[in-house]
Amino acid sequence: MSPSPGDLVLDAQDLHKTFHTGRSGLRRARVSAVDGVSLHLRAGESLGIVGESGCGKSTLARMIVGLERPDSGSITVHGKDVTKVRGRDRRLLRSEVQMVFQDPYTSLDPRMTVLELVGEPLVVHKRVTGTAARRDRVAELLGLVNLAPELMHRYPHQFSGGQRQRIGIARALALEPRVLVCDEPVSALDMSVQAQVVNLLRDLQERMGIALLFIAHDLSVVRHVADRTAVMYLGRLAEVGDTDTVYDEPGHPYTQALLSASPVVDRTRRRLSSRIMLAGDPPSPSDPPTGCRFHTRCRFSQERCVTETPALRALGETDPRTVACHFTEEVRQEALAR
Repeated sequence: MSPSPGDLVLDAQDLHKTFHTGRSGLRRARVSAVDGVSLHLRAGESLGIVGESGCGKSTLARMIVGLERPDSGSITVHGKDVTKVRGRDRRLLRSEVQMVFQDPYTSLDPRMTVLELVGEPLVVHKRVTGTAARRDRVAELLGLVNLAPELMHRYPHQFSGGQRQRIGIARALALEPRVLVCDEPVSALDMSVQAQVVNLLRDLQERMGIALLFIAHDLSVVRHVADRTAVMYLGRLAEVGDTDTVYDEPGHPYTQALLSASPVVDRTRRRLSSRIMLAGDPPSPSDPPTGCRFHTRCRFSQERCVTETPALRALGETDPRTVACHFTEEVRQEALAR
């Protein structure tokens, strides 16, 4: 049964993931890649996740699709916690969350034809029986991503980067997932091709009613794709809210800095027309700052920021955004004055 528009299809609560990366002095170094992140997605909705490299975006995506197991927290898909089920039930739930990977040149097995690549999930999950049925379904999937069915007997090296990413999207759609996780799906493509792939994803989302989790470092792409945007910094969420509001009236100083650094921000808005320079270098993920993790680079930082971790809190009834900052009002007032 397909979810109705607005139904909650994905609910991730308090996710934590730590990696051990060798030794730092006498101790093993620990990197807290994701630290207490919660998010949700409704049917037909798109959520963009932005942040600097190393902030935990990809680790979060890999946990949601099941490629990494969270140390703690829950991931609920259509009402069932996938971190607790096993065997056949786990496979069934995982088929409802599929992923489009960043690099179309390495995510496709060069020894397999398109028919084999796109048809493999159908065989593994026993969605089709017989060669003819598989061929018909692959042809249908290729049509969804605007590729000719006759191309199914070719190999990945015979396609351009944009065509390969379309093949990856077709493979991800084979099991008719409720949630499609896209981890930087256009960053490896030429600028001329990026818009085509982004528009294809938006079109497929509207036609199929799937929820889209879209991770990217290009802020203009996220603004075009996402209904809501989440900003990550050093494994934690800094701000979450309606995309237009987050972009036009950033409530967190890190969000402000990201937007001011983007060469494609709408320059007609005066408060984003000047670059906000961050102090110092990004902290090490293996030794994050105490309190607010952004305080070492923040121009609003005070003693409270060093000792007290700010919680994500709603700004009010008229502004449903959540922001993790002790001085959100001051940040917003400065933004309005720029």
